[in-house]
Amino acid sequence: MPASQKPPVVLTMGDPAGIGPEIVVKAFRERPDLLRELVVLGDLPTLHRALRITAPESGASGLMMAQIDTLADLRVAPPGCIAAVQACTLDQPVAWGHVGAQAGRVAADCIRFAAHAALRHEARAVVTAPIHKESLAAAGVVHPGHTELLQALAAEHSGVSAVAMPVRMMLSSPGLSTVLVSIHVSLRQALDAVTTAQVLQTIEITHAHFQRRCQAPARIAVAGLNPHSGEGGLFGREEIEVIAPAVARARLAGIDASGPHAPDTVFMRARQGDFDVVVAMYHDQGLIPVKLLGLEHGVNTTLGLPFVRTSPDHGTAFDLAGTGRASAASLLAAIDAAMEATGQATF
Repeated sequence: MPASQKPPVVLTMGDPAGIGPEIVVKAFRERPDLLRELVVLGDLPTLHRALRITAPESGASGLMMAQIDTLADLRVAPPGCIAAVQACTLDQPVAWGHVGAQAGRVAADCIRFAAHAALRHEARAVVTAPIHKESLAAAGVVHPGHTELLQALAAEHSGVSAVAMPVRMMLSSPGLSTVLVSIHVSLRQALDAVTTAQVLQTIEITHAHFQRRCQAPARIAVAGLNPHSGEGGLFGREEIEVIAPAVARARLAGIDASGPHAPDTVFMRARQGDFDVVVAMYHDQGLIPVKLLGLEHGVNTTLGLPFVRTSPDHGTAFDLAGTGRASAASLLAAIDAAMEATGQATF
């Protein structure tokens, strides 16, 4: 591929029983400029079904699907068509709104295809539509979600263990970004994961991401674990014995980190402009404030991977699947974030 032509962004269709295929198609309906930027990875009959159920009431779709064999074929795809690669095997589209091993297998196959393309530099970024974790588990996938599966694939490609390629989840909405110390584990396990080493590593990964993407150090606020950040040890000593030492070590390394801050106010302060990002101690501590600001603009970014990966900040919405009513706003925000991180295509 000539140097003047950047590889495309790849977009996985997500769980075929959920809203993923619909919002993928809707993204192109709302933003036809993306047709020359993205390649969809999925099952063609499932994507054709999504085209039909999202077509305008007049019945005049105005949008077609074009199967291509390689990502580079985007350059020669017919105008006005969504370029799609058959990245999985499915005898027929699955039923909407149901957990199932077949749906989980298909979703995982598309993720693997996307990761390998990015790792081979055939794709410049990966955007993933929502998957269902129960379907993934039913398919025998040992990783609980996108983040862990992508980490394992990237580590295997690099010939290292997953531990040697630590990743973190960052959720962002306008005015607030949070990075999580732990992700998809039980709350009890999440509390055990709050160690000085884990907190420090999260701060370091966050700093490196902002330094690389923004060319400037981020003001990182580190949340406490306990109410009122432990109130000087009255409500727990994790802030004193675990979190504060991690912040101190980060500052010695030249990172603009502060805390531990009271978790019930630090997110508000970040939204008011005091900080650029908040490091949260566990999944719901960081995600509730971001999602409260609105799922329609939320973006999930995986930090620590050797490629850019973003996704919408919502799930498969089985209750909406097949209705054509699901919004593509969060997916479009994720696409824009991936393109901004990697530069515009020049096809």
